[in-house]
Amino acid sequence: MKHYDYIIIGFGKGGKTLAADLAAQGKTVAMIEKSNEMYGGTCINIACIPTKLLIHHAEKDSQLKNNKNEYYRNAIEDKNKTIAALREKNYKNLADQETVMVYTAEASFVGTNQIHLEAKEETLDLTADYFIINTGSEPVIPPIDGLKEANHVYTSTELQQVAELPEKLIIVGGGYIGLEFAVMYANFGTEITIIDSSKDFMENDDRDIAEEVLKVVQAKGISVVHGSKATAVSNHESGIEVTLEFDKGKERTETASALLLATGRKPYTEGLELGKASVEVDDNGAIIVDDDLRTSNRHIWALGDVNGGPQFTYISLDDYRIVRDQVLTGGSYSLAKRKNVPYSVFIEPVLSHVGLNEKIAQEQNINYVVATMPAANIPRTKINKQPDGLLKALVDPETKKILGCTLFSAESSEMINIVRVAMEADLPYTFLRDNIFTHPTMSEGLNDLFKMFDGKLA
Repeated sequence: MKHYDYIIIGFGKGGKTLAADLAAQGKTVAMIEKSNEMYGGTCINIACIPTKLLIHHAEKDSQLKNNKNEYYRNAIEDKNKTIAALREKNYKNLADQETVMVYTAEASFVGTNQIHLEAKEETLDLTADYFIINTGSEPVIPPIDGLKEANHVYTSTELQQVAELPEKLIIVGGGYIGLEFAVMYANFGTEITIIDSSKDFMENDDRDIAEEVLKVVQAKGISVVHGSKATAVSNHESGIEVTLEFDKGKERTETASALLLATGRKPYTEGLELGKASVEVDDNGAIIVDDDLRTSNRHIWALGDVNGGPQFTYISLDDYRIVRDQVLTGGSYSLAKRKNVPYSVFIEPVLSHVGLNEKIAQEQNINYVVATMPAANIPRTKINKQPDGLLKALVDPETKKILGCTLFSAESSEMINIVRVAMEADLPYTFLRDNIFTHPTMSEGLNDLFKMFDGKLA
C-alpha cells in the first residue's frame, strides 16, 4: 500500500495550488481526480473560464450576426478548444512534478488515514499523513415532476456542451447563475424566460440596484415570471413543456426548446464516506471546518465550495493561503481575518459588489450614509457606448470608512477590486475621491461617486 505525505482529493484551484507548493518543498503528494475532463477543477472546465468565454462571444458583434446558429457553434468550438488546452496544462503542471502522482479515480475513505480508489480497470488503497478535500460543488436539482423522463433539460454544466443554440430557453432560477445564462443566451439570439420563485426580483439586493438590472434585462427581451415555481415538465413537440404554479394554486404552462435548471449548487461529497474518516458535515452537506479550515479530523482540511463558504474560485485560492500558512510557512492567516469578499455577476453591464448593501446595513442596524450615481455620468461610457447602470456606495458617517459598494456598470469587475483594496487598507472614502485615475476610464467614476459624500458628511 503506497503512502504519501499528502493526499488531495479534487483537482480544484485551492488543491492544485497547494499540491505544487508541497512538491516544491519535496513533499510526496497524490492528487485524486475522478474525471479526466476535470483536471484543473470546476473553474477552467465548467464554470468561470468557459462561461465568460461564451459571454464574450455573445457580446461581440451581437447585432451583426447573420447566422446565429453557426456563430454559436463556433463559440462552443472555441470554448472547447480553450478549456482542453487549459486542462492539459493544469494536468502537466502537477503530473510532471517528481513527487506528485495524479490518479484518475473515485476516492472514498476507509479509515482516518486511508482511502480506496476505484478506477475503470483497477482499484487501489492509499494512505497519507494528511488529506485535503477540494471536491467543489454540484448543481442542486429541484423536485420537479417528470425531470427524469423529459428531454432537453440541462444544468449549467450540461447546457454548455450543447452545440445547437436553443430557439427558446426557459431558465428555472432567478439567481446570479440564471441571470448570467439568460443574458448570454439572449445575446446569442435565444428567446429567454426566467422562472423566479421570489416575489421580488433579486430579493437580496437593494431595490434601486435590482430595478436597474431588471430594466436592462427586460430591454434585452428577457421575460421574468415572478412568484412562480416549476412543478412539472414533459416532452413537447417544440422541445419541452413546463407547468408553473403561482399563489393560490393558479397554474399555467410554457413551452420552449430547452430548460435550464439554475437553482443553485451544493457541496459535492457524494461517495466520499466521510464518516469513516471522522469528518463531520452540516445539514446542507458542507464539511464543517474551523477558522484554519481543519475538519473534525485534525489531519484533514477542506478547501473551496465543499466547506460551505462563498462559491468562488478566488475563495478556493484564498483557502489555499490559509492551509499553506499552517503546513509550509508558519503564518497566521485564517478565516477570521478574511473580510470584504467581492463578487461580480457577468451580465451586461457587469454587476459587482463588496461589503454591505443598504438592505443588510438596515437589518443589522448599522449607521450609514449612501450615495448613488448613474453610470452614464462617467465620460468613458460615451466612448464605449455602454451608459446603462448605477453606482452606489455606503460610508460610515463617524469614521468616514467605506462600508460597501455596488457597481452596476461596464468594467465594474475591475473597479470593484479597487474599492476592496481601499476597504482592506481601512482608508476613508476620500482616498477614492482624490485618487489619480487615468482618463478616460471607468475607474475615474469612483472619483465622482465618492465626491458625492462631501455634502452628506459633516
